[in-house]
Amino acid sequence: MNIKAWIQSHSLKLLAIRDTPIAIASGLAIGIFFGFTPLFGLKTLLAIAFAWLTRSNIIAAIIAVTLHDLTIPVMPVIYRWEYNIGFWLLSDPHHWPPALSHTSLTGHRWWTWTTFLSVGKPLLFGSIVVGLPFSGLCFVVTKFVIERHHRRKHLPPHEDPDSP
Repeated sequence: MNIKAWIQSHSLKLLAIRDTPIAIASGLAIGIFFGFTPLFGLKTLLAIAFAWLTRSNIIAAIIAVTLHDLTIPVMPVIYRWEYNIGFWLLSDPHHWPPALSHTSLTGHRWWTWTTFLSVGKPLLFGSIVVGLPFSGLCFVVTKFVIERHHRRKHLPPHEDPDSP
């Protein structure tokens, strides 16, 4: 799969969506935000529900969650980064989590409430802290690009918008 071609085709789909620039940009931002969360299997459903509740563009949210899934090979690094940030913010006094080591947790011990709360809470909190700035930046950039595309689309074909 050619990632560059996939991104180009989906960015063209975003520009072809018939909706306001704010609705498209907010849908994309919602999808990027939920893409950062460790809620496997729920990311797309939550993005659709939140986009629907906020009257954002649902298609843009789905495209953004799918785009974020292309980063699966580096997601363990991102999740560790989010966990570190969440652990640091939730600890009192603030300190970084212990270094990773081979743990004695077997498969069934990962599914206990104590393990879920000790790992899941900092990871989820860290994903919110990391996801909000990225989704905000995504909103601003996408809104600018889509508004520029809409302005250029309404110009007569013989005029060049970049000429003085």
